[in-house]
Amino acid sequence: MSTPMDPSIDILISEVGPRDGLQNTKKIMSTDYKKRWIDAAVEAGLREIEVCSFVPPQLIAQMADASEVVAHALTLPGLNVAALAPNFKGAQRAMQAGVHKLTLTISVSTQHSLANVKMTPDEAILSAKKICAFRDSLPAGQRPIIESGLSTVFGCTLEGVVDEDAVVRMAVASVEAGCDEVGLADTTGYANPEQVRRVFRKVRQAIGDKLSGAHFHNTRGLGLANVVAALEVGVTTFDSSLGGLGGCPFAPGATGNIVTEDLVFMLESMGLKTGINMDKLLAIRELVAAGIPDEPLYGYVPLAGLTKGFVAASSRP
Repeated sequence: MSTPMDPSIDILISEVGPRDGLQNTKKIMSTDYKKRWIDAAVEAGLREIEVCSFVPPQLIAQMADASEVVAHALTLPGLNVAALAPNFKGAQRAMQAGVHKLTLTISVSTQHSLANVKMTPDEAILSAKKICAFRDSLPAGQRPIIESGLSTVFGCTLEGVVDEDAVVRMAVASVEAGCDEVGLADTTGYANPEQVRRVFRKVRQAIGDKLSGAHFHNTRGLGLANVVAALEVGVTTFDSSLGGLGGCPFAPGATGNIVTEDLVFMLESMGLKTGINMDKLLAIRELVAAGIPDEPLYGYVPLAGLTKGFVAASSRP
């Protein structure tokens, strides 16, 4: 049920701000502002947006309107509507809402997994198998793409070093459970470029083209350097958040995602087409700032401005 991507796009940017970006904010963004944000992102050329997570409202009140936000996003032509779910009940709700893509949170680190989803990594795999079986029981047109979003792949603030062989094992187990894709996340901002190249190569060797994309945090300033490293080993899908919003409530010290504005500028400057209009993208910041007043927004390009004579790769013939 996934929406086809434009074949002219070299790199797919998956905007995770409305989900990952908002889950840590002190202010709750109104449903109207969320819809306006998603509308503006699509107008700017974003083709995949993680619009919400299906979690209990008492845990993350920001996501209480998940079904309404999904319903709105599904009205936008060409948009791949993605959501996240931590467990079977959340996955059922997401599928009932009609999402095109569903990401399951599966931590490699045991302590993070217990804190985040109250399951061990192996129990999370069993949950994923149950979710995939439920998906397969639905009519063909109602089956979302299911991604195993492996968390704490490059290190954990609770456990420290994460064994790379364990990452590979969890990736293989995810595919065997029925997941269509496996994404690798630097949940805690521990990754460095050499580590990124090494781990992505190992996982691709094990699961081939089931390896989908990368989710980096900029906690230690290496987010974009890690993107370049991932590009070098063939990754073409990256998560990012407008204004660098986001983080994990259950990973102490895990600050925001890589900044969508900075990421798009870097890729377009390198001659890689994202299909995103920089001017329209930068304009979204005002809307987001109005929707969550006093929340800090990050990014270098929004502060310094585009370089003189900048021509985006996406605007070239």
